[in-house]
Amino acid sequence: MKNILNKIYIHPLFIIALFVFVSIGYFRFLIYFMMLILVHELGHIIISLLFKWNIDRIIILPFGGLTKYNEMINRPLIEEFLIAISGVIFQFLFYLLIKDFVYYKYFSAINYFIILFNLIPIYPLDGSKILNIFFNLITTFKNSLSLTIIISYIFIIIFSLLFFNINKIIAFVIIFLLLEVNRLYKERKELFNKFLLERYLNEFKFKKKKTIKSVDKMKKDYRHLFYIDGKYLTEKYFLKKMFDIRGIL
Repeated sequence: MKNILNKIYIHPLFIIALFVFVSIGYFRFLIYFMMLILVHELGHIIISLLFKWNIDRIIILPFGGLTKYNEMINRPLIEEFLIAISGVIFQFLFYLLIKDFVYYKYFSAINYFIILFNLIPIYPLDGSKILNIFFNLITTFKNSLSLTIIISYIFIIIFSLLFFNINKIIAFVIIFLLLEVNRLYKERKELFNKFLLERYLNEFKFKKKKTIKSVDKMKKDYRHLFYIDGKYLTEKYFLKKMFDIRGIL
């Protein structure tokens, strides 16, 4: 637990929001908001620890928490899904347990706001992670990443048009999300190469198998057989040849 506490980072945006809410007398609002955020993030942390994921940093933001991992891209999709959805589940169960003992009229509104906001498909919110998992079930890793980025941009535009001018806190949140999506866009090629390199360097026991003709068609949770110039090549052999040509290995 001490190691987990050392990884908590309070984002400057949260400090700004803290002063704003306290200065306008929303102290009780802030207490319940933070309580639900912490329970939400605790859900992610507990499930990720059960799957032995490496937690890199836990960021506390004005609209919620964000747990970042130093983990392989090729972890099973079921693990990703359970970790992504666990925050909402833990938070909602906690809300059901204590709602009858909380005498604050906005408590339910705060709870549902946090849940609904986190389910918006904008990276790095939970909704975008769940949507990305769904995309990975039906299409390639590369397509899934591209679709996640595109949909994130679309929802940021919608949010900006609807809420940007309401107050400074919301404007800061939108800017933060935009910067995160931009970072994902800039790192998309690096992430794809990391996805491929992991597949070469590690032994994954995927049960599903797929025959493909290029790395662009590779999918998560699948092992691949490459059909090139009338020959069948194992995934590891093909990736080794590819990385040798690129001078990576």
